Amino acid sequence: MHDLHNDRMSGSENRAAAGLSMVFAFRMLGMFMVLPVLATYGMDLKDSTPALIGLAIGVYGLTQAFLQIPFGMISDRIGRRPVIYVGLLIFAAGSVLAANADSIWGVIGGRVLQGAGAISAAVMALLSDLTREQHRTKAMAMIGMSIGLSFAVAMVVGPLLTRAFGLSGLFWVTAVMALVGILIIAVIVPGTPGQLQHRESGVAKQALMPTLRNGDLLRLDIGILALHSILMASFVALPLALVQEGHLAKEQHWWVYLTALLVGFFGMVPFIIYAEKKRQMKRVLVGAVSVLLACEVYFWAFGHSLQALVLGIIVFFTAFNLLEASLPSLVSKVAPAGGKGTAMGVYSTSQFLGAALGGIVGGWLYQHYSLSGVFLGCAAMALLWLVFAVNMREPPYVTGLRMPISASAVQDTGLAERLLALPGVTDAVVVAEEAAIYIKVDTQKLDRAALEALVEQA
Repeated sequence: MHDLHNDRMSGSENRAAAGLSMVFAFRMLGMFMVLPVLATYGMDLKDSTPALIGLAIGVYGLTQAFLQIPFGMISDRIGRRPVIYVGLLIFAAGSVLAANADSIWGVIGGRVLQGAGAISAAVMALLSDLTREQHRTKAMAMIGMSIGLSFAVAMVVGPLLTRAFGLSGLFWVTAVMALVGILIIAVIVPGTPGQLQHRESGVAKQALMPTLRNGDLLRLDIGILALHSILMASFVALPLALVQEGHLAKEQHWWVYLTALLVGFFGMVPFIIYAEKKRQMKRVLVGAVSVLLACEVYFWAFGHSLQALVLGIIVFFTAFNLLEASLPSLVSKVAPAGGKGTAMGVYSTSQFLGAALGGIVGGWLYQHYSLSGVFLGCAAMALLWLVFAVNMREPPYVTGLRMPISASAVQDTGLAERLLALPGVTDAVVVAEEAAIYIKVDTQKLDRAALEALVEQA
């Protein structure tokens, strides 16, 4: 156990992390590429109204929210790969349905099916099966980065592909990407020695109610719901604002998003470093939500020229990227030992519900109250979130560990208490069915050697 930090990720672990990151990225690309183009190109479809465009933008979130935890639990029963294969096939079928649609209803049906291919939980569980304890956080971070990168790429590539091949061409590309994802799972991702019951990456039924009753976690769930509501509603309005107020042809929008995402990505880095190193995550979170609120008010009051809109979009994406990166980190800090997988399951369900809510309400607001209504609606959502964020407690600056233990240690009723007596250990729980102990530690105060010695002696 003392070489936990010394060995590198093996070849098969690297292949697993890289392959699964690519599958995630391809699927997210398919979800997000329509965001910057549906409001402008979708109006050419039969029966199209702004409210139905909003529904098409957000509706994938509904099926995704309801199915992702059940799909994860089914993957515990029948295996990860069958669930991932079926999910990717459903996603591809949704893309084909949308590609062949001549009315907005066909696109809505396609988006519903795309969301039904809810494979996030099964992919995370497969990653846990294929990586060792000490490398799991690194592998999860690779997937997190691939999601962030795919969102950025989608914002730029979506308008370029649609300009070249039209809206149906865009959906055909997403269908092909889902099928490539199946190939990656079959060819690149190594076989599994066996399934791991793992509470850091999967939903545990017994942890579900305590997670739903945890006020600090619920604040973060409300946060991600608000963030994705604001994002989806803004993307009902911003592409239209660029055309109507900025007089920028829809074929040219890609450079606005490219500029905003590049500046936004590099702009958020100092704040993330400050939040983690100086332990000021609450201050940074509250600041970023305030900036988001200010952006929506700014779009409403001043978004009447191309320069004003581009400036606002750059600041918006800096705040959005910062919040998108900070919230999962806060969830893993606040979740109790052995509860991270369940907390993340509820969190991502909230995220998808937010996407659905934002698209649907954003489209309705635009239809009835034009661009101003959408921006003021987003500002109201940001203000509501700010009230919750200001009242949150400073999170504990802790990291989760999972350590395998012997059969005798599982029976040792005093083990968790002895661990909690060590400096730097804030939470510990023995999970008998996994023969493992989950621990939350403050790495600045922890004596790692003492911790490992105590677990080994048990």
